[in-house]
Amino acid sequence: MKVGCVKEIKKHEYRVGLIPSDVKSYITRGHQVFIEKNAGLAAGFEDELYRQAGAAIREISKEIFAECEMIIKVKEPVPEEYPLLRRDQILYTYLHLAAGRELTDILLEKEVKGVAYETIEDEEGHLPCLKPMSEIAGRLSVQEGAKYLEKTFGGRGVLLGGVPGVARGKVAIIGGGVVGTNACKIASGMGADVTILDVSASRLAYLDDIFGSRITTLYSTDANIEKVLRESDLVIGAVLLPGAKAPVLIKKEHLKIMKDGAVIVDVAVDQGGCVETIKPTTHDDPVYVIDGVVHYGVTNMPGAVALSSTQALTSTTLPYGLMIAELGLEKACKQSSEIYNGVNTYKGKCVYKNVAIAFDLEHVELNSLI
Repeated sequence: MKVGCVKEIKKHEYRVGLIPSDVKSYITRGHQVFIEKNAGLAAGFEDELYRQAGAAIREISKEIFAECEMIIKVKEPVPEEYPLLRRDQILYTYLHLAAGRELTDILLEKEVKGVAYETIEDEEGHLPCLKPMSEIAGRLSVQEGAKYLEKTFGGRGVLLGGVPGVARGKVAIIGGGVVGTNACKIASGMGADVTILDVSASRLAYLDDIFGSRITTLYSTDANIEKVLRESDLVIGAVLLPGAKAPVLIKKEHLKIMKDGAVIVDVAVDQGGCVETIKPTTHDDPVYVIDGVVHYGVTNMPGAVALSSTQALTSTTLPYGLMIAELGLEKACKQSSEIYNGVNTYKGKCVYKNVAIAFDLEHVELNSLI
C-alpha cells in the first residue's frame, strides 16, 4: 500500500503522524511511504531521517493526497485540505466528528474511509490510541491552569500549592477517567487541594485507593458540581463519551457562582466541550474571559509538547496502521474489532453510532458494507 504522511497545518500543531522508525516498519513490510517535506521537523525529526528509513519526500501535501491510498495524520483535516481528499481513500487520524458537522459531511460526500484514533476501542472498552494523548492533556491541563491563575493572565493570583501559613489553591476535576486521573496526579503533586468527581462508584473507589487522603472524591451530581464550582480556583473539564459530543455539565449560569478570576480548562473541547461557554482556542490565543471566569479551550493541547506527544501517539497507532496497510481496511476490520470500532465513515455512510446520533444521520452497520 502507498502510505502518506503530511505536515499538520492546524494552527500551532507540531506533532506528526509518523516518525522515522514507523516508516522503517512500513518499508520492511513492502509498503511505500511518502512524507511531506518538513512534516516532522517541529517534532524533532528531520527529512534526512525519513529518507534513511526509506521514505520518499514530497514537496507539497497535494502530491501525497493524490498518490497515496492511506493518509496518516494527527489532527482532523482543516478546510484547506478538504479538496485534497479522495473517494475510497483511507484517512487515519483523530477525527472528533461529533464536534464537527462540516468535516463529517465532507467525508461522507467524498466517500472517504475515515478511521478515528479516538474510537479505536478494545474488548475491555479501553481507547488505546486516545489514552496517551489523554494522559498528556490531563497533565498539561493543570500546568496550563496554574499559569492562567496568575494575575498577569487575568487569574485570581493563586498559587496552587500555597505556602506555609497560606491556604492551598482548590482544584476541581470533573471526570475521573484517564484525563482526570492524570490531572489529579499533577494537581495533588503540586500540593493543591483537589476534589475529583465522577458518576461511577467503582471509579471513585479506585481513585480513593490510589490517592488516599490527598484528594476528595465526590459523586458527580448537579449539587456537587455547583458546590465545587463555588469553592474552586481551577476547574478541569475531563468528561468523555467515546466518539460522542461531550455532555454539558457547566452551564453559563454557573459562572456567576464562581470566584472572580477562577480558571476553567475544558479538555473535552475537541468533542464539543463540557462547558456551555467554551469555544475552541489556539496556543497563541488560548484564553478568554466570560463573567470574570478565565476559559482555556485549546483543542490540541498535546501539540505544545510535540516530541513527547508524537512518540507516545505513534507507538499506539503504528500496529493498527500496519494491519490496515497489510490487509486493506475491510479485511483488517474483519480480523480486528478495535479497527472495526475505529471506522466512522465508509463509502458515504456514517458507520459510527455516536456520530450519527450527534447529527441525526442514518447509522449503517459497517459489517453490512464490507
